[in-house]
Amino acid sequence: MMKKVFRRAGAVLLGTSLMMTTIVPAIHAEEQPQALIPSISDWAIETLNEGEKYGIYPIEWYYDGFQREIPIEKVNELLTLTEKKIASLNLAENKQYKPVTVQGDNTRGDIVKRLYNIVARYDLPVGTDAIKYMTEHNILRGSVHGLQLEKKATTEQATILATRFIKDTYALAQQGSKGVAWVVEDEDTLLYLLGSIHLGTPDLYPFNEKLLTAFDESDALYVEVSGQNQGDLEYFMEKTMYTDGSTLKDNVKPETYAKLEQFAELYSLPMDQLVLYKPWSLANDISGLAMQKTIGMDAIYGIDNYFLSKALLQQKPVIDLEGLKFQADMFDSLSLETQEQNLVVELDNILQETNAYDFVEQWLVSWKQGDIATIEKDIQLTYSEPTEFNEMIVGKRDEQMAQKLIKLLEEEEGTYFVVVGAAHYLVDKSIRYHLEQNGYDVEPFYQ
Repeated sequence: MMKKVFRRAGAVLLGTSLMMTTIVPAIHAEEQPQALIPSISDWAIETLNEGEKYGIYPIEWYYDGFQREIPIEKVNELLTLTEKKIASLNLAENKQYKPVTVQGDNTRGDIVKRLYNIVARYDLPVGTDAIKYMTEHNILRGSVHGLQLEKKATTEQATILATRFIKDTYALAQQGSKGVAWVVEDEDTLLYLLGSIHLGTPDLYPFNEKLLTAFDESDALYVEVSGQNQGDLEYFMEKTMYTDGSTLKDNVKPETYAKLEQFAELYSLPMDQLVLYKPWSLANDISGLAMQKTIGMDAIYGIDNYFLSKALLQQKPVIDLEGLKFQADMFDSLSLETQEQNLVVELDNILQETNAYDFVEQWLVSWKQGDIATIEKDIQLTYSEPTEFNEMIVGKRDEQMAQKLIKLLEEEEGTYFVVVGAAHYLVDKSIRYHLEQNGYDVEPFYQ
């Protein structure tokens, strides 16, 4: 019930709150109410999973004539945001740029030419023939009926073209978010270690081509929590709520309860539902909501979420390093005092409109640049105080996850992609530390 209110907010620490992206209902359409099923072709799903991260079209388009002819206003919005995405690369201009002629008639050929004009103004090897360039780069693809350049484009086709175009241009320019990543290997096992930020923004995407290739070539994905098991999800939800007949009002100070009432009024939420949840659960959800409100971060753009959905679409095995039950028990084991302290902090952040999450914005910038040193410095400062909460988040968990990866190196063959929160690689006694203590070299991914 109340969890639905926070479904787009997510949580800073819980992998479980990073529910699958909006594209997933198309895969399990038989399980969805008809009104919630997006109108998407099977062949388009993986590309659209990529495109929706770019922020070049609203996801509501999936439910609004997505496979019908695209209206001119949607074409203009799509191409304007695509142009902005390419402009953010800050590429050198092409001094000899001359745009190809366009008609503005919303045909497939015309949209391709408008996309070509976006990239041709920059100093990149794109030639002078728009159709040739787009087909050679696999952006424009035909069917048994040919390229159908004179046919009116559907909204689906236009978004597919724009998505492929952006991904290709970033690769051509050798740009894209690098992430904080390392490599560990022995004679028959290769691990790619990627540090995640659980919430993100469209500015993070697309990712560097080398990073995506490493994922594509991996045999399986390892994460903190995948949320695949329905029983574990039910267990987690039960842990978030009071089951002894009490409510939040019985377990926190009156002033804390008063702040929650202010929050409920601010967001028009029913208090009789909020009080059913424990402080740690509310704190996590309000934290995600605050970051969405103040700096535009959202779980649907989270790095874990991105790779989880890619693994699902590629039918790549996903293995939990911890799992939902583990994280539920971990948070539920916090003392009531610590739970309430965290809830008060998050309520104050959102009620007082503080700048408490500005540091996360800097993490995103550093993550995009692959600047490990800057993120490491900030994370070590964040977790330097030996509080109950900090000791729960890092420390023993890192040792336990490292031991599972060591077992993977010792007992399995193949290539594996490991995505966990960046802090687990960057604190003093991190996963990297334990791997190195056991004789493994942990090398930077980008040499």
